[in-house]
Amino acid sequence: MTRTTPPRPVDVEAVFPALAAHRRTATRLHPRPGAPKTEESSVAGPLLWPADEPWPVCTAVHPEGTGHLLSDVHLRRRIRDEARGRDCTDEERLLLEGMTSGLHVPDPGDADPLPLLAVAQLFTRDVPDLVGPGGCDLLQVFWCPFEVHGPDRTIDVVLTWRRAEDVGTVLTPQPEPPVAGREECVPNTCVLHPEQVVEHEYLGLLDEDLQEEIAEWEEGLLDEEDAEEADDSSAPASYATYEEYEAAMAAARAGEPDEIDYMSDLSLAPGWKVGGYASWHLTDPAPVDCPRCGTPMPPLLTVDKWECDGGSRSWLPIEDHAAADDPGVIDPVGVYLGRGQMRVHTCPSDPAHPHRLSFQ
Repeated sequence: MTRTTPPRPVDVEAVFPALAAHRRTATRLHPRPGAPKTEESSVAGPLLWPADEPWPVCTAVHPEGTGHLLSDVHLRRRIRDEARGRDCTDEERLLLEGMTSGLHVPDPGDADPLPLLAVAQLFTRDVPDLVGPGGCDLLQVFWCPFEVHGPDRTIDVVLTWRRAEDVGTVLTPQPEPPVAGREECVPNTCVLHPEQVVEHEYLGLLDEDLQEEIAEWEEGLLDEEDAEEADDSSAPASYATYEEYEAAMAAARAGEPDEIDYMSDLSLAPGWKVGGYASWHLTDPAPVDCPRCGTPMPPLLTVDKWECDGGSRSWLPIEDHAAADDPGVIDPVGVYLGRGQMRVHTCPSDPAHPHRLSFQ
């Protein structure tokens, strides 16, 4: 099934023509739990990986004795999914209680090479905003599922670009690390439903005059809503019961659109995506420049906790409106890095230059 982002509640470029100079496309990946094939774009699916090419490994020291077995992570999620909406059975409860962190993995040891986790496979035919080195049409993304790398003790990401037609026999079975530092470092296997959308620059990086215009416009919208509420004399002044009050409030919310906000509704799409702009909602904007040539590096891939955040659901695909509270829609991948979002930045001058990560 395709996924369709609803039209933005306001044509923001019609209101602020200057934003036309601050637009960029992004491809929302719309991951959903499924069973992708080797030749398809996916999250955590089987890769089109040559049988005669070594699988990437991490050589850092990993505290595997306090990690989570991947087999437990997958089983725990399956039990939770099957039990959703009901109480766990005694058998399920015993299984969940038996799967705890602190399990010791006798082989490999902490200092032995650890196979990297296959995180994503993206074909340029599916993802319009995916641009790699010349001639490459396939990006394969790996990471080490332990946050022990570099001075900031973060996850380590490896990018592999290739030409799909050059892959002969595909490696099977494909390696995976037996253990992960946190369950939230392990993505669910998902099929993708790529969709290209238009984004506008993060508010804090726009010209100050334009920022002020947007702020004044938003305040004007709030003033209009306040005036409409003040003029509404149809609502009763009191309610006989709390349940009656709750029912009235629910009806009011259902009949009125959410407040429109540039940051939430009109600029940056949430969720896993390729291209677009970076959000700096938790920190001040920081330059992300190529370590080799100094060129500013836009985000290549955004890994997000939410497909659609709680602040505004205007980005929720039309096809998912009936399942807006389904965890498989709101949090399909089950990954939580940084404070909810990680971005992989690559150099537009040469995508083969070393990439960089940023977190929010």
